[in-house]
Amino acid sequence: MSHATRRRIAATGAAALGLALTATACGGSGSGSSGKQELKGQSVTVAGVWTGVEQKNFKKVLDAFSEKTGAKVNFISTGDNVSTVIGSKIEGGNAPDVVMVPQPGVLKEFAGKGWLQPLSANVYEKAGIHFAPVWRDYGTVNGKYYGLYFKASNKSTVWYSPDAFTQAGVEPPKTYDAMLKAGKTVSDSGLPAFSVAGEDGWTLTDWFENVYLSQAGPENYDKLAEHKIPWTHPTVVKSLTTLGELFKDKNLVAGGSSGALRTDFPESVEQVFGNDPKAGMVYEGDFVGGIVSGEFKKKVGEDAKFFPFPAVKGGKTPVVGGGDAAAVLKAGKNREAAQKLVEFMATPEAAEVWAKAGGFISPNESLKPDAYQDDASRKSAQALVKAGDSVRFDLSDLAPAAFGGTKGAGEWKLLQDFLRDPSDPEGTARKLEAAAAKAYKDTQD
Repeated sequence: MSHATRRRIAATGAAALGLALTATACGGSGSGSSGKQELKGQSVTVAGVWTGVEQKNFKKVLDAFSEKTGAKVNFISTGDNVSTVIGSKIEGGNAPDVVMVPQPGVLKEFAGKGWLQPLSANVYEKAGIHFAPVWRDYGTVNGKYYGLYFKASNKSTVWYSPDAFTQAGVEPPKTYDAMLKAGKTVSDSGLPAFSVAGEDGWTLTDWFENVYLSQAGPENYDKLAEHKIPWTHPTVVKSLTTLGELFKDKNLVAGGSSGALRTDFPESVEQVFGNDPKAGMVYEGDFVGGIVSGEFKKKVGEDAKFFPFPAVKGGKTPVVGGGDAAAVLKAGKNREAAQKLVEFMATPEAAEVWAKAGGFISPNESLKPDAYQDDASRKSAQALVKAGDSVRFDLSDLAPAAFGGTKGAGEWKLLQDFLRDPSDPEGTARKLEAAAAKAYKDTQD
């Protein structure tokens, strides 16, 4: 499932969190109205997946650009079907000027169709100043820079109930083995360790990606994402074996594998932070905080905390990320102003606007941590930025959708089968390779 679709699942909670924080962010964008107003009388249209409070807060960024340059900026929501909507608008002659692209695979698709104009030298330069090179790499297709990553997510956060940890007498672990040991102690105290959202296959891909990035390293992660090594590679089998240590232990997984396969993502968060706790921990990205705050009215940082996904078997602490990139469409009516907008979005000034509104983290290294209005966002953003070039985009978002992003098929389905029976990592690896090989071949035909 794409980064954007996951965000839709968490939208209700994230919206509530954003509303709670927006009151502190009515001023201080840093943009002012003292700019040259060089684009006065011009208009720019931006398309993106966002709705609700996310859309409202992104519009604050666009308003700051308007104050600075005099340009009028309009926003249209595409929903999750970005490719379909943008394609129809290009065909109909009413293409937006800028599109916020939710994953690298879609950026490659748009570039391959000839829809995108390379970003300007000014944007490229600012991205080099304010972002780790890896983010510019993810925005580059066939040597041309098309996408400026503006909004990001940190998908290497394990959320836990402080009460459950206190009752069990455990501290946030630093290694995967220590996490399993702490989980067993939590379980011994009367509460299963983990709520696992097995009904949603995408959560299982995220589990695998964090284990694999830490245990196999960034280079192998990149090779696997591009299918330059097969899914039968020893590093894959090793990571599946490591993940299986958790999946096969009924004391660690709430409801065992059968219970996990009946649990979707929102329910997995509720099982830890709802009124009737059924587990002490839940793994997923920083967007869990929005659900905790919005749906269950718990205070992030007090009633709900997180620790970084721990290092696996001697590897480094992984940071798996997602993000939305600003790209300029060739078919837009005002490409010059569009480039100016993306150039503005490359600055810490633009990122600060949304950071103050909440429900947002930025890969912009020049954004000051105190711009964030809550500790959870601040810590999540700092971990993402600190990771520098070792951060890796969600692997399933890098793969062809038929393999990495389709319900009931490919990686989602096969990891659900592995959760049901983790006794044969080698067999699962063979099935993953067969599905991946077909999907990658289909994209080249």
